[in-house]
Parts: sequence; C-alpha cells; structure tokens
Amino acid sequence: MDKALEQFHQHGAAQDCISFEVEVEVTTPRGSGKAKNKLAFVWINNLQYEIIQPVSGLVDVYKEQLPSDDSLRFHHHCVRVDDWDSFRQSVIESVYPVVLEGHSDELKYVYLDARDFLGHYIEYVWMTPNRWQQLGGK
Repeated sequence: MDKALEQFHQHGAAQDCISFEVEVEVTTPRGSGKAKNKLAFVWINNLQYEIIQPVSGLVDVYKEQLPSDDSLRFHHHCVRVDDWDSFRQSVIESVYPVVLEGHSDELKYVYLDARDFLGHYIEYVWMTPNRWQQLGGK
C-alpha cells in the first residue's frame, strides 16, 4: 500500500488520499465470511482510484490478480448506482457471475466477473451521500 501511494505522489497528480483498514462481511462463490483489506482512495480531479491490498479472509477476488512484484495492476472499474434495488434485480438477469458482494447500512456493492469480455471485473456500488463524502466524493 505504501509503495502504491508513493507512486501516485511521485507522479504529482494525487490531490486527496484517504486510507484505512476494514473488515467486512462478504458473500463469494466460496461462501460467506469476513474479508479484511487495506484500502486507499486517491482522488485526481473528479476521478477516484481505489487501491486495495488484501489482508485476510475471503479476499481471493483480489489476491488472485496480484502481480509478482510491487507494481500497480488494474483490477476493476466501478459504477455508482442510485437505485440499488432495481439495479440488484438486473444483476440476477446478467450474463456475468457475481464474485463478491457486501453491504452495510451506508454502502452496498457487488462485483461481476466480466474478464472474458472486458479483461477485468466491474464493481457496482450504492452509498449514502454521507458515506460518499467520507470517502472524499464531491
């Protein structure tokens, strides 16, 4: 995590950075349980980069994509949705399998495996305005 953040700062583009470690309940094809990750949200203008360092638990969706060195690797892009219930219903009809899902009172997210088509995962997220601000959103 520290090396990744340093790379962003060396390029001089990172304006804001919020980092923390979190343990959450998730559901994966392997079952349900806890996933612990170190997260950093780096803002460059209105674009957020999320750096994820898997720590323990059900973190295979991240761990399997790690490079053999300390370089950065693109893992997924994320789309924020306004109406979670309608969106989540459309996921059931999607051709892309769910590989990770979690939620709290202020945030819900799901990862779809679009690697065969796009070469990466797609994350969809819903969050309260308060949570968006906590993560640096404008």
